[in-house]
Amino acid sequence: MTLATHTHRLLPEWHPQDGLQLTWPRPDGDWAYMLARIEATLERIVLATARYQKVIICVPDEATYQRLTATFEAYGIPQQQLLLIVAPTDDTWARDHGPMTVLDDDDQPLLLDYTFTGWGGKFPAERDNQLTQWLADAGVWACPVASRDMVLEGGAIETDGEGTLLTTEACLLNTNRNPSLSRADIEARLADDFGVDRILWLTHGHLEGDDTDSHVDTLARFCSPTTIAYVRCDDPTDRHYTALQAMEQELKAFRQRNGEPYRLVPLPWPQACFDPEDGHRLPATYANFLIINDAVLVPTYGDPADVTALQALAVAFPEHTLIPIECVSVIRQHGSLHCLTMQLPKGTLVPATTHS
Repeated sequence: MTLATHTHRLLPEWHPQDGLQLTWPRPDGDWAYMLARIEATLERIVLATARYQKVIICVPDEATYQRLTATFEAYGIPQQQLLLIVAPTDDTWARDHGPMTVLDDDDQPLLLDYTFTGWGGKFPAERDNQLTQWLADAGVWACPVASRDMVLEGGAIETDGEGTLLTTEACLLNTNRNPSLSRADIEARLADDFGVDRILWLTHGHLEGDDTDSHVDTLARFCSPTTIAYVRCDDPTDRHYTALQAMEQELKAFRQRNGEPYRLVPLPWPQACFDPEDGHRLPATYANFLIINDAVLVPTYGDPADVTALQALAVAFPEHTLIPIECVSVIRQHGSLHCLTMQLPKGTLVPATTHS
């Protein structure tokens, strides 16, 4: 599919970053029953990231603000590396309610604020949907924000930064997102907003326990313009086997702009994880890694395959430091590391240090 090129350019995750956005869990939210455990994971993400760049954290109330300020001070994180701001929120999935950054006609950053509906109306999302504009009103952003009525989540798309988008039909064409838009309509909007002229559509691939209708960031990820890391299931008895084998064949058939096949980096298949309370399967995936300045944070699950995943991603990111982040608690709410985060490219953050 070839589309008209626009002067906007969606930035890839490896573009230099001002910071990383997190949305801290509410004490009365979906994480209430395991708040201490998810907070411990988020603290590890903050500690790892603050060595490389600023971390902006939206916190639900003043008490959490004060507690985290003291906690991170005790950890020795420099104050200028953190921006905590009290803001109204619903949940923690910054990847999907956070802004997507493009460069405009003048190569200046522009934050696109898409409509977030809790993955097609599955969960309350009104406050999260308003958060990007709320942060603009609070003076956090150093660049303009442009609102979009189209429903789109950050985890649903991947880009090489050079005009190619990777996504899944199961999510973007789902009638619970933009029922009035045809495939051609959606492609035209993506071309206009992101400056893409190639869209690689995956028709296969899913993870049980996933609420997002097959976000691509749980399945296949650009590591560079020429390299894609993807989840490979090598267990014929696993219920994912057929779909993920079909997805692998699709990835092998995709071509770069110059006609060459992509360099594919298979990621291992972790042992099946199940919710300890009701036994449903949880969506453990190594594809949900996060690229920051000079490092890659990699989700791990206390699984023998953790080491294999780190070795595979070391090949994909030879210039980056790999940092494992244990995410057993995160998948209890059906996401993982990348889902909790949104990178903020250079020029997006006002260089301030304190908000409350």
